Amino acid sequence: MNNNHIAVIGAGAWGTALAILFARAGKDVTLWARDKTRADSMRATRHTPRLPDAVLPASLTITHKIPEADILLLAVPMQHLRQILPLLPLSPPVLLCCKGLERDTLLLPPELVANRPAAMLTGPNFAHEVAAGLPAAAVLAMPDATQRAALMEALHTSTLRLYGSPDIIGAALGGAAKNVIAIAAGVVMGAGFGENARAALITRGLAEIARLATALGGKSETISGLSGLGDLLLTCTGTSSRNFSLGLALGQGQSLEHILGARTEVTEGVATAPALLARAQAAGTDMPITEAVTNLLAGRRNIPQTMAALMGRALKDE
Repeated sequence: MNNNHIAVIGAGAWGTALAILFARAGKDVTLWARDKTRADSMRATRHTPRLPDAVLPASLTITHKIPEADILLLAVPMQHLRQILPLLPLSPPVLLCCKGLERDTLLLPPELVANRPAAMLTGPNFAHEVAAGLPAAAVLAMPDATQRAALMEALHTSTLRLYGSPDIIGAALGGAAKNVIAIAAGVVMGAGFGENARAALITRGLAEIARLATALGGKSETISGLSGLGDLLLTCTGTSSRNFSLGLALGQGQSLEHILGARTEVTEGVATAPALLARAQAAGTDMPITEAVTNLLAGRRNIPQTMAALMGRALKDE
């Protein structure tokens, strides 16, 4: 596999951070922005409002035209993934860096990209820390062991340690579902329910994600690793998490419409929650926290009713 040229599709915070990471590591990198004006501005100023403290390396090429590359990293929001796929060249492998489920089809990223070799790059990573060169780890999940090893060799850097996994479904689910649990964790803290409640919620959230992973053909042990537990812990405790901060604001009494209206970045958990619940129901899997978040976001229950419903569930063994 020739891995000389990496193209990152999507100039949001995460895509830009990845482009900075690989360019700083000496790789030939092109960053694609959908909007020509944004691409021109980033190219001229070597800055982006998505990562205000980061400087774009001089070696990083920025364009609004889809580039040819040896490896494609797709860092567009999950709900835009289907629109981007037909624009891409067919030959190179695709690394999916988006997290969530498609709202209408309930598909995970690798299920949406079923007609070409694809991998998931996922884990507990905040974009601004990766862009700053702080140490991090991630999972590269792909069923084909040979291709997986080649991609890991091509993409590891001195500040990003990669671990391989054949379980692409489990890795994708962990990255999607943690955003929903993080909204719940934010609500808990915003409403003043305390650290005990957050710890319990994270633990039980992990259990329900593992149940669904197994039902969909993934492995429960994947959910105990970086792409599951690692990402869940970061997103449920880190103040930089968009999903946690949205839940925090909800818990403090702000409306969902007001919170989203003040944001420029996508908060994936809002769209993921009802899709994840529908996917779980179709698989016959109980996900009470996901159901609670979905009802709260839809306005069907308020926070006291939501907490009462969770605490009043039938007793059972762990």
